[in-house]
Parts: sequence; structure tokens; C-alpha cells
Amino acid sequence: MEKFFENLLYRSRWLLAPIYFGLSLAVLALGIKFFEEVFHLLVHIFTIKEADLILVILSLIDIAMVGGLLIMVMMSGYENFVSRIDINDDEEKLSWLGKMDSSSLKAKIAASIVAISSIHLLKIFMGADAYESEELKWYVIMHMTFVASAFLMGYLDKIAKNDAKPTIIHSDNK
Repeated sequence: MEKFFENLLYRSRWLLAPIYFGLSLAVLALGIKFFEEVFHLLVHIFTIKEADLILVILSLIDIAMVGGLLIMVMMSGYENFVSRIDINDDEEKLSWLGKMDSSSLKAKIAASIVAISSIHLLKIFMGADAYESEELKWYVIMHMTFVASAFLMGYLDKIAKNDAKPTIIHSDNK
């Protein structure tokens, strides 16, 4: 009976596979939104103000970074929790595929969130006159919370890795 439940639990990891596939649909949705923004930009390229152009470009960068984050989560999550992705030797393979454990994935997600938040904050600062100073303060506080969280996660991960290393005790036997 115990072996049956253990096998059932182990095989239940495949329930995550459709979720990771769903993330690929989210990447498709981001791609559609990206090219919609590019189309709007090209239609208005000769009439758009420089500051507005920069805001649109920052939005495109934002979309691209979120897309990259989705790919990392989708592929690494699948490899870490469901099954190894077998790529033929003659096909191009992502250099990080198979090398990112859940700990390094967390760090990359945290760094990506900080980068995305930075771009969003820059967009807000470029249109700062449209915001109350109280709102700006809260945007900065939220961003700094992301920065501090990412830093603490990295620091705690470093401590955990150092604690996992065997310590060598030297004795002075003469």
C-alpha cells in the first residue's frame, strides 16, 4: 500500500506539465501584445514625442523581459519537477537548460522582478508630473521592497550553500 501511494505521488508530478504548457500560451499572448505595440509605434513614429517613444520602448523591453522570465520558469520548472527535456545533439540547446536548480531559478526570478520593477519605475519617473508625491513614494517603496527581497533571498541562499559544504578541521599534530 505504501509503495502504491509513493508511486502515485511521484507520478502526480505530471499534473504540472499542462501548467508549464499553459505558460507557453502566455508567451504567445505576450508576443501578440509586443507586436501590437510595435505596430502602434510604427504608425505614429513621425508624430510621437521623444519621451513617449522612450516609454513605448521601455514597455517593449518590459514585455521581452517578462517573456524571458516565463521561458525560464516554464523550461526550468518542467526540468526540475516533471521530466528532463531531451534535445537531439544536432539541435540548438539553451546553455542553461539542465543546469538551473530551483534555488538558482528563484534567484533569477527575483533578479528579473527587480529589473522589471526598475523599468516600470523609470516609466513612472518619466511621467512624474502625472503622479502625486505620495504615489511616487509608494512606487519607490515597492521597488525597494523587491530589491531588498532579492538581496535577502540571494544572501540566505549563499548562507545555505556555505552551511552545506563540509568543514575541514585541521589539527596540529607534531
